[in-house]
Amino acid sequence: MRQRSPASADLDDVDLKILQQIEDDFDVSLETVADQLGLSKSAVHYRITNLKENGIIEGVTADIDPFALGLEMVSITDVSVTHREGYSENIGERIMAIDGIEQVYYTMGDVDFVAVSRVQTRDQLNDLIEEIVAIDGVDETSSKFVLEEFHDARNVTANLTQSGRDAILDP
Repeated sequence: MRQRSPASADLDDVDLKILQQIEDDFDVSLETVADQLGLSKSAVHYRITNLKENGIIEGVTADIDPFALGLEMVSITDVSVTHREGYSENIGERIMAIDGIEQVYYTMGDVDFVAVSRVQTRDQLNDLIEEIVAIDGVDETSSKFVLEEFHDARNVTANLTQSGRDAILDP
């Protein structure tokens, strides 16, 4: 299970500003970022390279409209499991490996996992739920179907509180 504490990120305020700009628009040019931050293009490039090497920037992706590909059915599935040694990582990884699953969360509370899926048809969704139920240790599932999406992009830097920023900048 991947874990990272804020103290493991060796960032400064300029790094956070760069992250915010590229998170808002990854296609923003180095020149634009450099001009807005009063840095040289090479300094911005160097910092972005360091952010990639340190795992802060995990990759470069394209924002693809799922509706344009007919992926209109979104469900949120609660998964309850039998608790055994290592179950959280094992079952979480197996759920995540199912085609159509976008996110899996290991949770505390009434359910053990929450899986978010996106598919094209009811048959695909039925098959996906059957695959979850077939995982050894899964006891039951309960699904909710999304009728409308209001926000579909992560906005990590905007979610930082001032105390969170301070903890990253002054470990």
